[in-house]
Amino acid sequence: MEFARTIHGAGTDLLNLISDILDLSKIESGTVTIEAEELPFASIRDAVDRNFRHVAESRNLGFVTNIDADLPRSGLITDSKRLLQILKNLLSNAFKFTSQGHVSFSVFGAQSGWSADHPVLRRSPHVIAFEVSDTGVGISPEKQRIIFEAFQQADAGTSRKFGGTGLGLAISRELANLLGGEIRLVSTPGQGSTFTLYLPHTYSGAAVAKTAPEQQEPAVKVLPLPRVEQVPDDRHNIRPGDPVLLIVEDDPHYARVLLGLARDKGFKGLVAMRGSHALSLAREFNPTAVSLDIFLPDMLGWTVLNHLKQDPATRHIPVQIITMEEERQHGLERGAFSYLVKPVTTEGLEAAFTRIQEYTRPRVKQLLIVDDDERERNSMVELLGHKDVEITSAGSGAEAWELIHDRAFDCVVLDLRLPDISGFELLEKIQDDPLLCDLPIVVFTGKELSADEEIYVRKMAKSIIIKGVQSPERLLDETALFLHRTVTDLPVEKQRMLELLHQTDEALAGRKVLVVDDDVRNIFALTGLLERHSMQVLSASNGREAIRTLEQTPDVSIVLMDIMMPEMDGYETMRVIRENPHHRILPMIALTAKAMKGDREKCLDAGASDYIAKPVNTEQLLSLMRVWLHR
Repeated sequence: MEFARTIHGAGTDLLNLISDILDLSKIESGTVTIEAEELPFASIRDAVDRNFRHVAESRNLGFVTNIDADLPRSGLITDSKRLLQILKNLLSNAFKFTSQGHVSFSVFGAQSGWSADHPVLRRSPHVIAFEVSDTGVGISPEKQRIIFEAFQQADAGTSRKFGGTGLGLAISRELANLLGGEIRLVSTPGQGSTFTLYLPHTYSGAAVAKTAPEQQEPAVKVLPLPRVEQVPDDRHNIRPGDPVLLIVEDDPHYARVLLGLARDKGFKGLVAMRGSHALSLAREFNPTAVSLDIFLPDMLGWTVLNHLKQDPATRHIPVQIITMEEERQHGLERGAFSYLVKPVTTEGLEAAFTRIQEYTRPRVKQLLIVDDDERERNSMVELLGHKDVEITSAGSGAEAWELIHDRAFDCVVLDLRLPDISGFELLEKIQDDPLLCDLPIVVFTGKELSADEEIYVRKMAKSIIIKGVQSPERLLDETALFLHRTVTDLPVEKQRMLELLHQTDEALAGRKVLVVDDDVRNIFALTGLLERHSMQVLSASNGREAIRTLEQTPDVSIVLMDIMMPEMDGYETMRVIRENPHHRILPMIALTAKAMKGDREKCLDAGASDYIAKPVNTEQLLSLMRVWLHR
């Protein structure tokens, strides 16, 4: 029943939006006809009372209707359907924005109030005023003009808190013009508003003449989606065994430059201008390597990287990120092979392509295990060993440091408890060496880290695994990611371990998740999804409630944060949460309908751990949550 109500409510909202847009389009295109007829004032009062008396009672508001006794008995001559549409819009707003007090509706003969230079009202012997007054939130002077524009509301949180499309007043203003009248507004913030519709007693034409539809600009312009220029590549000339580089770049000029460099290094090139296209090409051609831009027309490059690294068929492919944003650690943690920041010099690009060329040559990968416990080292060798990787062991920090300088390793597994120097010190030495700072290090330790220690280690290591029940599977998974191992080439039992790790709800089961969203339908949908994966769901409808919930519930494991909320948005909420030392490493995933360039960076700057755009892809969300809860 709850799912049915949610679907019905969302469908009704969508239908109302479509109806409003169609109304506005017809008005602006000049295709609305006015059918004037005699309308008794008593009929207007009855219609208003019938439609809004129950609303007033359900909200415990006073509702007064008053028709001036001096009005003509014959009523007025106008289009009854259009007049009632305006009055319904004005009264709906009055009740929507009034939480206490009253709403009143009055009809009387107007002697003043309307514009003296109005082309129709100034010629009319009798002008009728329809006044809707409330004791609601009121509207500030600077906002009073814009609320009559299409899709405009008094502030960004209005539609979130009160609902609506921002079209009602725009439609009402246009209908008032068509009926030969106008709408006036008087309002004081915090005290209420009065909207007055002035109409001529007898309809004689529109206040603003409409041009013929064929001479007029269309009210709604349908713009074609921007065409993405396709750069000719080598997809029709690829033969089995050819080294292939997939170039994901939406700038055609830059894509051609990268394609030329790829060919110079002996690669066949594939070019994708959109993320979805890149993922389909990766599955179809199984490229040798990928060059990935972050800002793409349809999705962020981070989403492409996530999909590639979650799919066993593409997980082994080295991905080189090229972007304008400096988020090196973020990319490397998620399995990127290397990271270049635009603008890149020609020499820099050539060096990067040479590195890809050398890295993708068939060879046995080199793994170093640093642990002072011989039994632990042997069990890790047994777990991680196969023909595609050569494993070297070290029992001390000094021995590890000597080996790292003597040979090139592709990945290091490091215990923090060593007999001579601590793992923290070894991490620092590696990080300070320009030639070693990109070396993937997986910290595998039995030491429980404090919040400060975890933040410190995360700045230098690519992953942290605390030894425990599921740590062998996680160690195999993390090292396979950073060694770019082909999962399908591993022994069947190890493939099964990884498959169970990625498909199981082990990382989610029993964990507490806080869902922060001011739309109860979103909370309901996410709660249903997460509870099916055995998670305990807490919810908050605004930022302040979210902060209060975290203070009262210290064992929340992850937060899903909506961005667009009234009063205190997601950005501000995350900043306040991060100010608490206990929440500095709490995973927070921002969920937002704002997917424009720069929004992700804004989320991360505010304290988000990661970002996913609405409408939320549930598998992608669960995948992202597993990644953060594993870590």
